[in-house]
Amino acid sequence: QVQLVESGGGLVQAGDPLRLSCAAPGRTVSTYAMGWFRQAPGKEREFVAAVNWSGKNTAYADSVKGRFTISRDNAKNTVYLQMNSLKPEDTAVYYCATARNSYYSPRSSEYNYWGKGTQVTVSS
Repeated sequence: QVQLVESGGGLVQAGDPLRLSCAAPGRTVSTYAMGWFRQAPGKEREFVAAVNWSGKNTAYADSVKGRFTISRDNAKNTVYLQMNSLKPEDTAVYYCATARNSYYSPRSSEYNYWGKGTQVTVSS
């Protein structure tokens, strides 16, 4: 079992930046890919970004490409999501997840451990 704890969410204005963190206290996740997903009210959970085990390969949803950056610090067992130029449509609960293997995927079924999420609200 891997516990994931997200932090860094909050209420910001459109155009502001925000950085989310996802920690795995007491567990090593350095050999697994990690992903960020989000779920807005009334919508299904959607892929946001993912990073492979080493941090050298990343993938993004088209809606956030060029604005969001995923990174990881394996020494700290932590994954980050730097979000710039936030838009009201980015409002959602953001979840981090651990993949079943070392390479990333945009499919939520490829992730087996999930955090409880952190709320991001972007006002216009």
